[in-house]
Amino acid sequence: MCTVIVLHRPAHRWPLLIAANRDERLDRAWDPPAAWWPDHPDIIGGRDRSAGGTWMALGADGVVAAVLNRPGSLGPAAGKRSRGELPILAAAAATAEVAAAAIAALPAGDWRPFNMVVADSHRAVFLRGLGEGRPEAIALPEGLSMVTAHDPNDPTSPRTRRHLPRFRATPPPDPDQPDWSAWEALLADGGYDPAIGLAETLNVPPTNGFGTVCSSLVALGADGARHWLFCPSPPGTAPFAPLALPPPA
Repeated sequence: MCTVIVLHRPAHRWPLLIAANRDERLDRAWDPPAAWWPDHPDIIGGRDRSAGGTWMALGADGVVAAVLNRPGSLGPAAGKRSRGELPILAAAAATAEVAAAAIAALPAGDWRPFNMVVADSHRAVFLRGLGEGRPEAIALPEGLSMVTAHDPNDPTSPRTRRHLPRFRATPPPDPDQPDWSAWEALLADGGYDPAIGLAETLNVPPTNGFGTVCSSLVALGADGARHWLFCPSPPGTAPFAPLALPPPA
């Protein structure tokens, strides 16, 4: 399970802020975000060495896309395409609206079930692929939303139930400073109720070969400005550092 937090503020100087923890098998090799794909030289994303795709990508036109597993769908499956293709496809689009429409037109059965967040400085969209039919695109509301393996802001997700109120109660970061310390601390939180277990944990410790492996903070400005701060290990164990991004298209 991964986590993506989206703060969507259409009228703000920074209309989109994203925080994301990536949870994965610890033996699955990956590379930090860079321009890894010759066919898409303007797309920045982390690279999964196993299948060549990514969990999060940012395109030259300011579309950011992240893919997450749905419950019971961790890892590859015979006869299914890699879900890591989907953020690259979305990030190559000119707008989040165009990207979401492109994903929603695909045959969902080609992939194992997935959740996606696709956004730019104008809109944020959640996509749900259930392994059959077509993915469903749902506009995320203004304000703060949290996506896990479950639907956005779903209280049946122990992780969402524990951490969504904490993000909503915390003043948002100011990328102009820049000061992301409050969100960095929330992403690093490994606490949980022992009666519920690790399903509540946002920063998953190594458990049975699985855990949180890296973390991202992304800001998209109304003027086209873009920031991506990346932590190459579990948050709290290494600093977040800004990535060198190509200029906007």
